[in-house]
Amino acid sequence: MRPTGQLHLGHYHGVLKNWIELQHEYECFFFVADWHALTTGYEDTTSIIGNAFDIVVDWLSVGINPGEATIFIQSRVPEHAELHLLLSMITPVSWLERVPSYKDQQEKLKEKDLSTYGFLGYPLLQAADILVYRAGYVPVGEDQVAHIEMSREVARRFNYLYGREPGFEEKAESAAKKMGKKNAKLYFEIRKSFQENGDVEALVKGRAFLESQQNISLGDRERLFGYLDGGGKTILAQPQALLTPEPKMPGLDGDKMSKSYNNTIGLREPPESVQQKLRTMPTDPARVRRSDPGDPAKCPVWNFHQIYSNPEVKQWVQEGCRSASIGCLDCKQPVIDSVLKEQAPIRERSEEFLEDRDVVRAIIDEGCETARAAARETLVEVRQAMNLGYR
Repeated sequence: MRPTGQLHLGHYHGVLKNWIELQHEYECFFFVADWHALTTGYEDTTSIIGNAFDIVVDWLSVGINPGEATIFIQSRVPEHAELHLLLSMITPVSWLERVPSYKDQQEKLKEKDLSTYGFLGYPLLQAADILVYRAGYVPVGEDQVAHIEMSREVARRFNYLYGREPGFEEKAESAAKKMGKKNAKLYFEIRKSFQENGDVEALVKGRAFLESQQNISLGDRERLFGYLDGGGKTILAQPQALLTPEPKMPGLDGDKMSKSYNNTIGLREPPESVQQKLRTMPTDPARVRRSDPGDPAKCPVWNFHQIYSNPEVKQWVQEGCRSASIGCLDCKQPVIDSVLKEQAPIRERSEEFLEDRDVVRAIIDEGCETARAAARETLVEVRQAMNLGYR
């Protein structure tokens, strides 16, 4: 996430709930993309550090666990920038210009001067963010799939250019023997099934088999991946998009919840402010008077009921609104209660972190060290593949 300040309920329902689940299933890296903030906001950098801290506090408060996931700041892992630089040497400009969001953002942000190298190159920086950790999956919405595909294209181009190391076949066969006689035999049988018979399922099976091997190095595993499908050594892994559910959280006006629309409720916003916002949010325009019947489908409040209310409350709203037996404030009260109940533990945990900021800084420091160690491993192989491995 870019450091744009404290997060709101749209972030929670659209992204963070999914992250909380993913951290239990995968080895996850969550980072504050402060360099990415510069691509459209380079003229004012005064709030970046404070906003980055606030985002991490929000992550921790909703349940992102530093014991299960790596939490870090992008700019504190300079390997991101180094890989971005190296990839920029092989990436055609046309690839960057055809990214859908490139022209979309220029249209939406006409008031900003986005005719910069950084803005043109941000999809490649995003690719470096992913490839430096050899990510298998990247949780994204449908609108971000094009970015993941570009990361795959860049990885394929890099591997094609630099993955054909001298003595590759001998090294791959030697790596297979390190798995043990039985496993090596199985590996070669799988490879034969794919390369001689075109059995695609054998390729999938072979990749899963290699992932399960614990007694070989990462470099050997990547060689065996490449040898399996007939290419060279896989230096940069091709990530897959892990599609996330579409964000369900509406804004106070019925549109998507977004700071740019000024229709948000902050994750740890004070209860008095939350109540005021919800009590004054617009309703069905047809209900001018308390006695006028309404249609929940035309009311932004109904969208909140879809998220927060059980079937009984929804039925009560449908019947009460259409018959005018309940007023709009009556309808809003269950939503107010549910939102405040959801926020209470988040707000309580955030206050604990804000009272002991050193704990948060220590979590960030440890996460940055962990991330940098993983990124360094990739850069060692990248430099060697490009013949830049000076000793």
